[in-house]
Amino acid sequence: QVQLVESGGGLVQAGGSLRLSCAASGRALNRYAMGWFRQAPGKEREFVAAISWSGARYYTDSMKGRFTISRDNAKNTVYLQMNSLKPEDTAVYYCASSFASGGYTQHTVYDYWGQGTQVTVSS
Repeated sequence: QVQLVESGGGLVQAGGSLRLSCAASGRALNRYAMGWFRQAPGKEREFVAAISWSGARYYTDSMKGRFTISRDNAKNTVYLQMNSLKPEDTAVYYCASSFASGGYTQHTVYDYWGQGTQVTVSS
């Protein structure tokens, strides 16, 4: 059974940084694409970043340059480094796993999801 567990969320001031982790069990991440999504209260879930099995990275334009996705295959863990955080980055952040070969910005291509971790950025 595949399980994804996020950690690293919390409360941070605007301009600060956080690193989210997503630890996987039951699936070798180096064979799958991994994505990060977020959902703020009253809003739809939105794509943040993804990394393909080959290491290609994808970002939403508004987060490019501030967020970095990476993967440690030995630890079977994916990370999201978030810098220069803004209050509008406040949301629950979810990691997800996909066997698809593309379309990583769409939540429908992901088959397993974590429970989410709360990120709150104060102004």
